[in-house]
Amino acid sequence: MRYLPLTDADRSAMLEKTGASSIDDLFVDVPEEVRLGGPIEGLPMHASEMAVEKHMRRLSKKNLAAADAPFFLGAGAYRHHVPASVDHIIQRGEFLTAYTPYQPEIAQGTLQMLFEFQTQVARLYGCAVANASMYDGSTACWEAVAMAARITKRDRVVLSGALHPHYAEVVRTMAKFTEDEIAGAHPALQSEPDNGGLISRIDDKTSCVVVQYPDILGRLPNLQEIANAAHDKGALLIVVNTEPVALGAVKSPGEQGADIVVGEGQAIGVGLQFGGPYLGLFAVRDAKHVRQMPGRLCGETVDAEGKRGFVLTLSTREQHIRREKATSNICTNSGLCALAFSVHMTLLGEKGLRALATENHRLACIAADRLAKVPGVSVLNDAFFNEFTIRIGQDARAVVRKLADDGVLAGVSLGRLFPGKDALSDGLLVAVTETTSEEDIETLASALEGVLA
Repeated sequence: MRYLPLTDADRSAMLEKTGASSIDDLFVDVPEEVRLGGPIEGLPMHASEMAVEKHMRRLSKKNLAAADAPFFLGAGAYRHHVPASVDHIIQRGEFLTAYTPYQPEIAQGTLQMLFEFQTQVARLYGCAVANASMYDGSTACWEAVAMAARITKRDRVVLSGALHPHYAEVVRTMAKFTEDEIAGAHPALQSEPDNGGLISRIDDKTSCVVVQYPDILGRLPNLQEIANAAHDKGALLIVVNTEPVALGAVKSPGEQGADIVVGEGQAIGVGLQFGGPYLGLFAVRDAKHVRQMPGRLCGETVDAEGKRGFVLTLSTREQHIRREKATSNICTNSGLCALAFSVHMTLLGEKGLRALATENHRLACIAADRLAKVPGVSVLNDAFFNEFTIRIGQDARAVVRKLADDGVLAGVSLGRLFPGKDALSDGLLVAVTETTSEEDIETLASALEGVLA
């Protein structure tokens, strides 16, 4: 817990310096309806440190941890096995305490790690260049949209209806400040993505088309078809990937014509961690766009003695150059999470990643086949990687809550992801990884049979 040593006199001095008459003045930009009107009911105004610790331990025992139950949650955050050696390496002092390699002569290890990380991401995404990471997948998605606007000099963005709704919401939020026009949609519960409908929304004013792969329902859209349609109109194709393990089994977005590929790297090397910190990945297929990329890029060079060395090649952030010339307003990269990703990827190697992807898909197929036998359940997808959608004929949110009470984390209800969209309310997104056993699958199927009966 934090220790807050400020006195009333300290607070008054700071308010006077900022020109605010009260602390409340600092929160005027927060909508009044989401601000607390007073102390939280039932929470004591003060308690001893030991009393608070005991209370928090009691509360923590109410949690149902991912490792303590059959776990089928996904939708952008995945439970994979992270080898103990990953944590051992990232806990080393020279990595754990190193923030930013501003001084390359004393940060060669960090710079080399980021260089190797960039190489891994570029190969994974089928791209020419990747940066040294972003804050997370959703903000990387927005940065890609902003980059496309700089390249095309256009301001209309077409979002696939099957893009993760949280990613879409980040784009809409940021677009309020750039005045980009956002053409969004919602997914239809059908076995194949509606590529035709997406392509029909691309026009001569479109800067980019944003597509998720695999998409929010677990389907695999034909990216080449969308890329061709976008390029015919002078637009760029941005592909979002939230499950990088999938790219050990399916063709990379860059190979299918994507211009910018972004995503969430959490699934490799980074645990669920209560929702963060996570790891944004960002790459471009054509090196000519490299100077429009946000964030940092590390490069390889030789020193005065001809020895191999590493440098911060590009750093186009507002922290380092004139703000109006910056390509990003995100002032951090996820260095420690990038290290975890890189260590795990190195341990796997290409052969290991393909084997891991194969095992994920094998178990997901077993799960889909078993759930399809449950009365009242139908599997939506004809094709998927390790995540698929089932329809259960009733509000999936209530079913998920009931199963959680019974110790089964059954998946993510589409009603939760798309509130207010009744046509999606009976959809349940089920994710299966190498941490899922066949016994877990049977437990889920049996639990669903009991609830839906």
